[in-house]
Amino acid sequence: MENMKKFSVVIAGGGSTYTPGIVMMLLDNLDRFPLRKLKLYDNDEQRQAVLGEALDIVLKEKAPDIEYTFTTNPEEAFTDVDFCFAHIRTGKYEMREKDEKIPLKYGVVGQETCGPGGIAYGMRSIGDMIEMIDLMEKYSPDCWMLNYSNPAAIVAEACRVLRPNSKVLNICDMPVGTLRRMSHIIGKEPKDLEVRYFGLNHFGWWTSVKDKEGNEYLPQIRDYVAENGYLTQKEVDTQHMDASWQETHKKAKDLLAVDPRFLPNTYLKYYLYPDYVVEHSNPSYSRANEVIDGREKTVFSTAKAIVEKGTAEGSEFEMGAHATFVVDLARAIAFNTHERMLLIVENNGAIANFDDDAMVEVPCIVGTDGPEPLSQGKIPEFQRALMYQQVTVEKLVVQAYIEGSYQKLWQALTLSKTVSSAKVAKDLLDDLIEANKGYWPELK
Repeated sequence: MENMKKFSVVIAGGGSTYTPGIVMMLLDNLDRFPLRKLKLYDNDEQRQAVLGEALDIVLKEKAPDIEYTFTTNPEEAFTDVDFCFAHIRTGKYEMREKDEKIPLKYGVVGQETCGPGGIAYGMRSIGDMIEMIDLMEKYSPDCWMLNYSNPAAIVAEACRVLRPNSKVLNICDMPVGTLRRMSHIIGKEPKDLEVRYFGLNHFGWWTSVKDKEGNEYLPQIRDYVAENGYLTQKEVDTQHMDASWQETHKKAKDLLAVDPRFLPNTYLKYYLYPDYVVEHSNPSYSRANEVIDGREKTVFSTAKAIVEKGTAEGSEFEMGAHATFVVDLARAIAFNTHERMLLIVENNGAIANFDDDAMVEVPCIVGTDGPEPLSQGKIPEFQRALMYQQVTVEKLVVQAYIEGSYQKLWQALTLSKTVSSAKVAKDLLDDLIEANKGYWPELK
């Protein structure tokens, strides 16, 4: 390890509840991915300071040789960095709550990344993402951004159109989490498994799950999911999983029923069973409230306890359970490991019968030059039609943002499978414009 290169990393969105978990995971992986510098960057000074001070104590105790800072100054944040790990949330949980609750007033799915909520969040995020890419390129032109900010599909499409040559990799932790569940079902470790998968972000299907010897486990996993969804007892017992997530993993059995050949991404429930989702949503207490009352309180109270005591002993931050995928990705770029991972990339033939310029989620081999998508062949027309509808929504959102076009955003909402009519789409849009004043570009 002494001869291994040491890296400088900036975490953009330093005030995020996910930041301590990512930092703990980085400290746990120093043998694979050594660090010389670690910086946190956020535009909310107060929020970041709470976590920043606590993590300062953690680093002094666990890895005093790593140079550590937290800052709101872009030049300080982005100078001399090799990797930017980005998990930003424009508008924070206050706006997420609106994304979830405004659509429910119209009987439409209210969700962070799917349907109108995802569109609203996407419109808020594009500007900040592009600004961050530009800052990174200005101060560290060789830096790679590993972006796992939601809504990943819209953000990835915006990067494709506005910054096509930038070193930005878009990745999502959802397939990583689902693969972990699959590995529990068959008694394996995720690293023992290789998958084939096609789709868009939060909108796809596994077509194969094999071990390294080439044994196919898809039928066995499918039989389990047909009965239980992806929910495993191990998770219920050990992870204190929020009720809303348990329900999501259970619902996968109904998604599987629509096409039993492939294993579905759990997010498809918002598109295939929107009526069910709305029926089971509480318009006055959404997922944002669950997070504010749960993870937010836990993480920030842990941070305050560490700062008060002046030590992290007895008040440890929890490690991000499947956050190691970020290190795997960074290592692939840094050490040319040819890691096989699901990434959101321009299709260019990976799915043979789908648009070349669509941002799709497929397995890629990742090396020093970035990702090389693996061919997934032709896909069935049912999935292709669903994906075409959804990718067009995402493209229209990005065009609406760039052109400041009310018309295109109305079309995007109308086309979304979660919205029942153009009238509902228009009423919703007018409401969302009002709620997002100061965040969205002006629409004409």
